[in-house]
Amino acid sequence: MTKITRVSLASPPDGGWGWMIVAGCFLVTICTRAVTRCISIFFVEFQTYFAQDYSQTAWIHSIVDCMTMLCAPLGSVVSNQLSCQAGIMLGGLLASTGFILGSFATSLKHLYLTLGVLTGLGFALCYSPAIAMVGKYFSRRKALAYGIAMSGSGIGTFILAPVVQLLIEQFSWRGALLILGGFVLNLCVCGALMRPITLKEDRSVPEKNHNRESQREDCKQASLYSPLTKECTETRLCCSLQQEYGFLLMSDFVVLAVSVLFMAYGCSPLFVYLVPYALSVGVSHHQAAFLMSILGVIDIVGNITFGWLTDRRCLKNYRYVCYLFAVALDGLCYLCLPMLQTFPLLVPFSCTFGYFDGAYVTLIPVVTAEIVGTTSLSSALGVVYFLHAVPYLVSPPIAGWLVDTTGSYTAAFLLCGFAMIFSSILLGFARIVKRMKRTQVPFPVKDSDPKLQLWTNGSVAYSVARELDQKDEEPLPKARSGCNLT
Repeated sequence: MTKITRVSLASPPDGGWGWMIVAGCFLVTICTRAVTRCISIFFVEFQTYFAQDYSQTAWIHSIVDCMTMLCAPLGSVVSNQLSCQAGIMLGGLLASTGFILGSFATSLKHLYLTLGVLTGLGFALCYSPAIAMVGKYFSRRKALAYGIAMSGSGIGTFILAPVVQLLIEQFSWRGALLILGGFVLNLCVCGALMRPITLKEDRSVPEKNHNRESQREDCKQASLYSPLTKECTETRLCCSLQQEYGFLLMSDFVVLAVSVLFMAYGCSPLFVYLVPYALSVGVSHHQAAFLMSILGVIDIVGNITFGWLTDRRCLKNYRYVCYLFAVALDGLCYLCLPMLQTFPLLVPFSCTFGYFDGAYVTLIPVVTAEIVGTTSLSSALGVVYFLHAVPYLVSPPIAGWLVDTTGSYTAAFLLCGFAMIFSSILLGFARIVKRMKRTQVPFPVKDSDPKLQLWTNGSVAYSVARELDQKDEEPLPKARSGCNLT
């Protein structure tokens, strides 16, 4: 492979090749998230062909979603150690192989391994690195860029849902999986667009830790003459991990992580059970697939318009609140769904849920970047999407078990709705508590104060650093790094 040229800039360009990065991320979201959503269209086909109940069949969608999020940190590691380009290309090959092998499945267990594990692993190597790359290229227009990039999930669902239904009718589910396997190979093309970039913020980390770099060189030289190699290597690895994952000790990030667990539990089952639910209330197959298309196209509107709106000066400082608002409204839509039992009533539901789903999905990277900064964004997004894994794995089978047990979708949908509302309430309560604590913090805080080191990994010191950044002042160095290296 040719050597990758890394562009070095003082600040994000907010344009130029950045729009090609957005286009690449747009295609990645089509080939990963949109294709994953369209797997629900195979639900009835798999259930009929293998003669299994709801909960057993739902594991296919759960596993591919779980693997995509569970291995998201692995995707970040591969892109950091090799390159974003190599990671996405490798992921495309794995995902395509999973679909192709899945087309020859003779049991659900075969589909669990191929369409679930292998394809999900491939998607994981592509998804979080592509999203993090957009954050590297944009600052002022970040929300809009993410809105356009993440809209690939919606527009892909809009186009692919009826196409997949047509492919199943023409070539059976095996032929449809084979064709989708060829389609996701486009991830390799997306990877080729991801040109690496180095920002001033990235270069400041080694400059601030020059002494630690000297210690590394000393360790390398000592390894030639003394038995201290193992100790030096362990110390170097510990420092590196502490630098890269120091945000895990921030209280703001911990609260976000817990809320993501509940949000992810609620959002996943709808994309598995919307089509089966519509069929159960008398909607035709084509109308049920059309509901997924509506969900997808309105998702696009939510991605782009919400991203554009939250980039405006009047809302730029309230992105966090907008995120809470969008998650809560999706939860309310869930609570109303059991009362909607005709196609004309399900269409407005798809529009409303799709819009706010696109809205909060766009703001997840933005909110994460506000908490951890752009330097740690790739690793932080890997952790955030990793936290989606367990809810994505268990929520569709739990919903299927509730449907099998109660004979109705009501309990499953209500549980999902309350989970999303609780996620929003938790974040809102945490923000209120943080503001109350901030008013009690004396200013300025001396660097020699031992309490500062206690707060270094907490949200209080981080909030101080964020406020100083907004005033174009020099932030507290320890508070920003989230790692005390003395």
